[in-house]
Amino acid sequence: MAMTVHVDIVSAEGEIFSGLAEMVYAHGVMGELGIAPRHTPLVTRLKPGEVRVDKGSGEMQHFYVSGGILEVQPHVITILADTAIRARDLDEAAAEEAKRRAEEALAGQHADFEYAKAQAELAEAVAQLRAIERLRKAKKN
Repeated sequence: MAMTVHVDIVSAEGEIFSGLAEMVYAHGVMGELGIAPRHTPLVTRLKPGEVRVDKGSGEMQHFYVSGGILEVQPHVITILADTAIRARDLDEAAAEEAKRRAEEALAGQHADFEYAKAQAELAEAVAQLRAIERLRKAKKN
């Protein structure tokens, strides 16, 4: 039997996942992280993007987080996010529309604050679309 670690993914709306995993993959601000059981303790910020939870036996669960904090303890991984959604529940049409609106806002920038907000919205929409695309590829395999 493979070693496992307990994983909790929590958003402002509530807990989205709690269970055992053999590996967790997430996009930290310094790059992609792969976390296995008994990983060195770590706290880092997450970028908007996909979180993958490998439960073993070929079962991979996909989630989208809008950013947040990842904490690793020897036997527990906790992800705290403002927004966390199961990747299969993402709305591709809404993400495409958000991307379009953010690109329009960037083209017609009026102030630094609006520009920064539009950049953040664009990054989030692109991250959602990437998560949807990865989920499609995973289903094909």
